[in-house]
Amino acid sequence: MGNPNPRTNRRRSPRRPKNALQQTLGTVRTPASHPLAFEPNPEIDPENTVVYHTAETFVQPGQKVTMRDRLKFALDRAARSSPARLALGVFALFILLITSALMLPISTRSGEVPRFVDALFTATSAVCVTGLSVQDTITYWSVFGQAMIALGIAVGGLGIMTLSSILALAVSRRIGLAQKMLAASERKAESLGDVGMMLRAVIITSALCEGILFAVFFPRFLTLGEGTLEAAWHATFMSISTFNNAGFETIHQGLGHYVEDWWMLMPIAVGTTVGALGFPVVHDVWENLRRPSKWTLHTKLTLTTYGSLAAISAIVIPLNEWNNPRTFGSLSFSGKMANTVLGAVNTRSTGLSAVDISGMKRTTWLMQDIFMFIGGGSGSTAGGLKVTTVAVLILAFIAEARGNRDIEAFKRRIPTETIRVAVSIAIISTITVITAVWILMQMTAYSLDMLLFESVSAFGTVGLSTGIAMDPALADGPKYVFTALMFAGRTGTMTVAAALAMRQHLRLFRYPPESPAIG
Repeated sequence: MGNPNPRTNRRRSPRRPKNALQQTLGTVRTPASHPLAFEPNPEIDPENTVVYHTAETFVQPGQKVTMRDRLKFALDRAARSSPARLALGVFALFILLITSALMLPISTRSGEVPRFVDALFTATSAVCVTGLSVQDTITYWSVFGQAMIALGIAVGGLGIMTLSSILALAVSRRIGLAQKMLAASERKAESLGDVGMMLRAVIITSALCEGILFAVFFPRFLTLGEGTLEAAWHATFMSISTFNNAGFETIHQGLGHYVEDWWMLMPIAVGTTVGALGFPVVHDVWENLRRPSKWTLHTKLTLTTYGSLAAISAIVIPLNEWNNPRTFGSLSFSGKMANTVLGAVNTRSTGLSAVDISGMKRTTWLMQDIFMFIGGGSGSTAGGLKVTTVAVLILAFIAEARGNRDIEAFKRRIPTETIRVAVSIAIISTITVITAVWILMQMTAYSLDMLLFESVSAFGTVGLSTGIAMDPALADGPKYVFTALMFAGRTGTMTVAAALAMRQHLRLFRYPPESPAIG
């Protein structure tokens, strides 16, 4: 007998999307016999017939939902709800995986199990492409351990968000809109339609640059008397570390033994520069190589600011260290020029230095603190504030000093929202470093200048060190602080920028203005 109430016999129509983003991504539908739901419910749907309907994936009603569908939908939902939280979670998960691998006895040359804090410190330094290490890479870690470090560097350099997009491509054979949004946030793509091409450019550029670096390093290691397999492995490790600005090295006797070797130092300087500029800049320059006027504002600001900082470094550091017997003083003119070129770019992010950092003057440390805190290009392997953030802040200061209403650069007007995000990132980064230095001063007896240098190096994911990180007397507490700084430096500015951008909303009213006294 039919139900007398006709309303209960009606089939429930699919829920209308709440906004354009949800309409684009699609909704999750269940059979018409029970309510709509965003998650499978065993009590309602014991046969597991929930339909996952996204822009790229459609499963017919009654068809079994595969683990691939569940994984893709979970990633889409996490990307929509909180991409910053997803970035932090995936980064942390991969760090823990590398830490677990490094804690295996096979990871060390002696066969001993490393302490957890040392493995975590090294894994974080690798994934966050920093280069700070509590153990010597070539003498303490085995080939397996070095391979795990290289894997962490490669994944961390490409970017976990880019990796998520590549995995989604492998799963669904097409890139989902949510993954495109994540990759666009990570690589600062101009539009979602460019991300597919950008991802291919990331892989091709990385492989090409690392291949070129390998071709340069490999014969040099052969000339040092190493066997073919050993030279090939060291060249592979150094090419990955150099291009991703990681700062780890597998050179017998250390890079300082080749302080006047142009063959060894120049590939590091060139690879560091390309990696620190960022994939969006490299892609834009390559596509418009003969038409610089077509470069985006991001590219122009990055190249201008990066080049200016490199020029200042190339002048200031040699002036301070030219006659210092512990650094430049004992070198020939050729050696001084080689280390001037390397010193002009290694504070961006790479952390590879042939001269003894601990022997430099305190005034040089101060200048390097500034350069490391600024970092490299946005969307690159570098950390720190990013050169575009500093460029925007400087342009805002110039506009205010001149009394200009708009902040302009290269015949383009920079929105006020961009200025606010830049100021927020600068303030949060400064507070983070100051807090870390204060905590370290309570834990250790090192001087303020040494702790500041080490903290800025960790936060900027640079890897230059005054010797604190590898000090055998360093307690576990400071190691955890440096680990947190490396993680914050690699993920912090990206997630803060994403969170601030997503929180922007339009209010229907504004309070009356009133200016307090400034200065």
